[in-house]
Amino acid sequence: MRRNKLREMLKAGQPTLGTHLHSTWPSVVEAVGHSGMFDYVEFVAEYAPFDLYALDNFCRAVELFDMSAMIKVDQEPRRFLAQRAIGAGFQSVLFADCRTVEDARECIRAVRPETPDGGGYHGVGTRRSSYMTYGGTPDYVQALSEVVVVLMIEKQSAVERLEDILSLDGIDMIQWGPVDYSMSVGRPGQWRSPEIKAVERRVFETCLRMGVPPRAEINSPDEAQYFLDMGVRHFCIGTDLFVLYDWMKTNGEKMKRALAGE
Repeated sequence: MRRNKLREMLKAGQPTLGTHLHSTWPSVVEAVGHSGMFDYVEFVAEYAPFDLYALDNFCRAVELFDMSAMIKVDQEPRRFLAQRAIGAGFQSVLFADCRTVEDARECIRAVRPETPDGGGYHGVGTRRSSYMTYGGTPDYVQALSEVVVVLMIEKQSAVERLEDILSLDGIDMIQWGPVDYSMSVGRPGQWRSPEIKAVERRVFETCLRMGVPPRAEINSPDEAQYFLDMGVRHFCIGTDLFVLYDWMKTNGEKMKRALAGE
């Protein structure tokens, strides 16, 4: 089984850095790897089209470099998606739309081995993560035990139950979702408002106090200091689709002005 770099860094208390991809094209994954800047790549499968072949190929590209792969999965069918992704080679799973303590518990069980100690739902699968064996070996069980479990905290009910959720054994990281949260409290589009920002800060501070690392999603290093000052050390920066859009918008406008003689 492959080493899980993200798990190792979390165990060592080291800061981590990832980036988001909508694309499953292996060459884009390789471009991230060749940069040498990222500890893991997150495939935001909740938003992007993909098939099971794409998951295998995404992970093959990641494994060419010293990186891990994370996948963000929809709320349904979260168990199926998480287990097929792990079988493809993803070593961490970000679960969207958790609302209750039981939701969070089910996310943990979806990835953990179905053993007396593991308490999970993940059994044996003949998939590429076990490198052409049938799986079910002690190494296979250990790998499932080390899959990094990340939960979105993005619903009002989850914020209200945050301390209970964080008390569960097996949650490795939390990702705040301000846009979903603002919608869930009846204030769509207001996620930058002072009221929502106050909730955001409370979520981050609660995670830090309870020893569950929070991760911040940012678009630029300029946005990091606010979180660094709070004690946050885990970041995911940028998204391929928006990087392309920003480049095209900025440079397209400059060229249009040049062509107009401005």
